[in-house]
Amino acid sequence: MLDNYLAYPVTGTDIWYYFVCKRELWLMMRKIAPDQEDENVDIGRFLHEYYSKRGKEEIDLGSGKIDRLKKVKGKLIAQEIKKSARFRESSRFQLLFYLYQLKKMGIEATGELLFAEEKTKEKVELNDENEKQLLNAIKDIQNYVDMPVPPPPQKIKFCHKCAYREYCWAGEE
Repeated sequence: MLDNYLAYPVTGTDIWYYFVCKRELWLMMRKIAPDQEDENVDIGRFLHEYYSKRGKEEIDLGSGKIDRLKKVKGKLIAQEIKKSARFRESSRFQLLFYLYQLKKMGIEATGELLFAEEKTKEKVELNDENEKQLLNAIKDIQNYVDMPVPPPPQKIKFCHKCAYREYCWAGEE
């Protein structure tokens, strides 16, 4: 088990970016802001404000914020709200990270991913296999801390809607 996060305290956001794009992860780790006028950044802000106004306050774990915690039939469920299922794997591992954080605090919980556009939800449970994958990702994220320059850009299916696309592809679009 990975009890300390070495020199860099890995966050849920780091986990999310790790599973989307390593270059984006590097930029975020250095507090290099994405294009604040990007439509997807605006939609994320809207979803955050919408659910906050409905009395659904985030739960701050220090290493990230769970969108919602609820109790159903005596069981705790951590919910992560996403615009769409487009980033399913990264969203899943971000929620697994929060479940792992809760586990380290002695709190047993399961998770649910809520996808606003599709109006669907997906159950997520921390098990030995995905915990091992998560811990390997956390260790790998530590490698990005010491990199003096970002990894080279790689075209992936998410590039065209990325709020960081100018950092990678300026002049090529």
